[in-house]
Amino acid sequence: MRIAYFDCFSGASGDMILGALVDAGPDLRALRGQLETLPVSEFSLSARREARHGIWGTRVEVLIGEPPRHRHLSDVLKVIRESGISDRAKERASRIFVRLAEAEAKVHGTSPEEVHFHEVGALDAIVDVVGAVVGLELLGVDEVWASPLRLGTGYVESAHGRLPIPSPATVELTRGVPVVRTGVPHELLTPTGAAILTTLASGLGKSLAFRAEYIGYGVGAGDFPELPNLLRVQIGKKEGDWKEDRTALVETNIDDMIPELYGHLMERLFAEGALDVYFTPVVMKKGRPGVLVSVLVPPERVGSIAEVLFRETTTLGLRVSYADRLKLHRREGTVRTSWGPVRVKVSQWGGKEWPSPEYEDCARIAREHNVPLREVYRVVQRIAMEAYYGGNR
Repeated sequence: MRIAYFDCFSGASGDMILGALVDAGPDLRALRGQLETLPVSEFSLSARREARHGIWGTRVEVLIGEPPRHRHLSDVLKVIRESGISDRAKERASRIFVRLAEAEAKVHGTSPEEVHFHEVGALDAIVDVVGAVVGLELLGVDEVWASPLRLGTGYVESAHGRLPIPSPATVELTRGVPVVRTGVPHELLTPTGAAILTTLASGLGKSLAFRAEYIGYGVGAGDFPELPNLLRVQIGKKEGDWKEDRTALVETNIDDMIPELYGHLMERLFAEGALDVYFTPVVMKKGRPGVLVSVLVPPERVGSIAEVLFRETTTLGLRVSYADRLKLHRREGTVRTSWGPVRVKVSQWGGKEWPSPEYEDCARIAREHNVPLREVYRVVQRIAMEAYYGGNR
């Protein structure tokens, strides 16, 4: 598996991420060609060699001809959707801007769609974000990792006036991920940089064993005396057939809630972005039977999950811990049966593919054809094994 590891010893910004990827070696003409499919006014991508504290890298700038304009989330997503980049790149870029909009909305007390993106919605930010996801694709990167994100201090001028460093949007975007507060009087981590890394990274702030093949340095706009304003990326291969990421585990013990409420609670938690929810019978103080509610969730969704638990249960407090996950690579496939197409989940391990029937499809077939569910599973599993596992031999 090929990974990109961003070493954020001086923070990160959108142009530094793009510059680091360009410095690592993708075909710049291919990158420019894909960016030119964006349905926006004329712009050009400048890439030149510069040094910070004696270390050379690539400084990327987006030169635009259109006057500055404010864009809403729907405007940005339309630009991405109508571009000629791959579907995967569109999905990644869209997720980054949705997270930016959600962070800005929370800070300014409005909805994501009503947010005026100002700086982050400008054309150069769109090019930085789209360029980053396209650059990762051109380098064949499967996973993104990053070191803890370093933050500066002081104040920065923005469309909203003078704001503290790190900016409120940056703080919101880094909720639940490892950060390092420094005394450097500059904006080290921008909202765009934070959005790209926290959205795409499978792991942040963790040790990682891999073999680096390519190394790139992205040069920031400022030249700071305190540290080299650079972002380093290492492109390499990680051993193992699995992916890794970090999740939050939110838990609470409840002994005074009626059983009928738990089903509704589970539905609400999944609706708010929970990865998994499970209830465990426990014996609490004074011998009272209770329920341990456990919610596995992306770190950035802890706040939303906490709101659901406090609103929908009788709990007075929550425990939050963080866990690393190892996950097999998987994808969705389809097999054809006498009952019609059935979806299957296909995991990969040891150079082989292992299919598993999709429950909802099997249950629907069982109801519609009055066939025992276990018989549907047996037939679909046999066909899927012949189609996937059998094809590996």
